[in-house]
Amino acid sequence: MTIIGITGGIGAGKTSVSEILRELGAVIIDADQISREVTEPRKPAWIEIRKTFGPDVFNEDETLDRKKLARIVFSSEEKKLKLEEIIHREVVAKIEETLKSLKNSGYDGVVVLDVPIPIERGFIDIVDRIWVVFCNDETRIQRVMKRSGISRADARERINSQLTQDEYKKLAHETIENNGNFDELKEKVTALYNKLSLSLE
Repeated sequence: MTIIGITGGIGAGKTSVSEILRELGAVIIDADQISREVTEPRKPAWIEIRKTFGPDVFNEDETLDRKKLARIVFSSEEKKLKLEEIIHREVVAKIEETLKSLKNSGYDGVVVLDVPIPIERGFIDIVDRIWVVFCNDETRIQRVMKRSGISRADARERINSQLTQDEYKKLAHETIENNGNFDELKEKVTALYNKLSLSLE
């Protein structure tokens, strides 16, 4: 089993890269999806978020109000780190559980970890290769505004709260520039995947 870690700043296009790899036959483990699952009502992360941030960051149906929580944490480094600590613990446990299950089932193909924040435990320490997706800042801003329905200032604040793209690139075994269209991205990702597959034969 070979594990590729896909990371990069918000709006760079990690999800698109992962979807292309899924089409090529890889198993995808999406950390964002897992983080949504572990913050569902009454789950351990949900309980800890409620204790830490209070009831105001929840909707009437007790689901997490992600936009409200985002406004709080993206304006405070301390609160952002606290939220990441709460969620990462649960996400990493789920990732490790999924990988163990795949290994025990005899799976020997490619697994992709799609992770927005390249933490040491649960990402850097378990992947075989790190692929970093990047693009110009204006493209990222436009994507984040469109996807999250937020203002330009809020989009820029979210981007600035993360690692710089140069910091992401320092972790990379491979980088994928995503300033073009989807077909161009697919061509680049397919070429990297084929190169990886040949090296594993």
